[in-house]
Amino acid sequence: MAILQQIIDRRLSGKNKSIGNRERFLRRYRGQIQEAVRRAVSGRNIRELEQGEDVTLPRHDVSEPVFGHARGGDREYVHPGNQEYLKGDRIARPEGQAGGGSGSGEAGDSGEGEDDFVFRLTRDEFMRVFFDDLALPHLIRTQIAEVPEWKSHRAGFTSDGSPNNLHVVRSMRGALARRIALGGEPRKELRRLETHLLHLRQHPQAEQAPLIKNEIRETEEQIAELRRTMRHVPYIDPIDLRYRNRVKTPVPSAKAVMFCLMDVSGSMDEARKDMAKRFFMLLYMFLTRHYETIDLVFLRHHTQAQEVTEEEFFHATETGGTVVSSALVLMDEIIKARYPSGEWNVYGAQASDGDNWHQDSGRCRELLVDHILPVVRYYAYVQVAETEQNLWQEYAQLEGMEPNFAMRKVSDARDIYPVFRDLFKKEGVPA
Repeated sequence: MAILQQIIDRRLSGKNKSIGNRERFLRRYRGQIQEAVRRAVSGRNIRELEQGEDVTLPRHDVSEPVFGHARGGDREYVHPGNQEYLKGDRIARPEGQAGGGSGSGEAGDSGEGEDDFVFRLTRDEFMRVFFDDLALPHLIRTQIAEVPEWKSHRAGFTSDGSPNNLHVVRSMRGALARRIALGGEPRKELRRLETHLLHLRQHPQAEQAPLIKNEIRETEEQIAELRRTMRHVPYIDPIDLRYRNRVKTPVPSAKAVMFCLMDVSGSMDEARKDMAKRFFMLLYMFLTRHYETIDLVFLRHHTQAQEVTEEEFFHATETGGTVVSSALVLMDEIIKARYPSGEWNVYGAQASDGDNWHQDSGRCRELLVDHILPVVRYYAYVQVAETEQNLWQEYAQLEGMEPNFAMRKVSDARDIYPVFRDLFKKEGVPA
């Protein structure tokens, strides 16, 4: 017979608020919450994206249906103090009446209203909205997990354990010590009785004196009883067994480094830089779900590449020609000097408008194949322009051949999120 079982989540989420009710609320207004989270991306720095967010829902979206009396029939009302209206007159609505809930319009001296509903998403909720159906793409997950990893360490010995952890030498040493401890006094008594028996037998009247003969017999019986008692001490006892004790300690999460490469030549205007910034933000936020330690390396380039701060990366005004390979060479040098692939999970994200010195694009492809892609977990190239130029054509030869390389186009800020989801989607989940 099947037993029906219902589990009610009565946990509280601070200030006597139910976790279950909050989860249902987030599911109900998922669309509005996702839109609010997307808007939050544009106004933050990369590292600030991990914070929560205030979400505002229009009052009409959270209103509940109510039952009331329908209009109809003849009704008569008595309004005290009426000196200017008669029955049948139409009364105009006062101007500036409150009640919109949006804060717009002029103040009025009458009417009632209700503010829009505002609540705050926590950091975890904020990140979950973005990445519920995303996962690390096409990677063999070495030294990485979303849950803490544990490593077993030796921690002495214990009296309980499985047979495969039995320490034979330690157990036998304990058994020997126990036998020595338990047999110390009986052996002393045995030696004393044996010495006494020897003296009795050497007595000149040992064969004739009845008292001596009785004492000899009693001593022999005591010796036999004592030896029989000593034989009952077990050779090894369960209390002697010792097992190797192992304890689990958490292993720190693997480290990751994210390289941000961006073209700052004259063709990269502020709008394109802004689109690149949003993509870098999303990638950084995505990696924070899988790694505890994340380093950011910002490489900007025109004809020459240099490592800069985040402020310089997005807001410096220096421009020039375009030699993309200079950034790839610098990235390779930094990886070898500071981030060995055996200790760090390396990610690369490159944003460009696709314009490059025509003799340099082929070298960029060779640098990726020979130096960058063999040591990175994933490398994503985003072109913030629609026109396909020589760099796009060279990179297109790698797509499909290299499992940890992907490339997409972004022509408008609204395309950033769908393209990002397309790059990092789980298998079988539509972008």
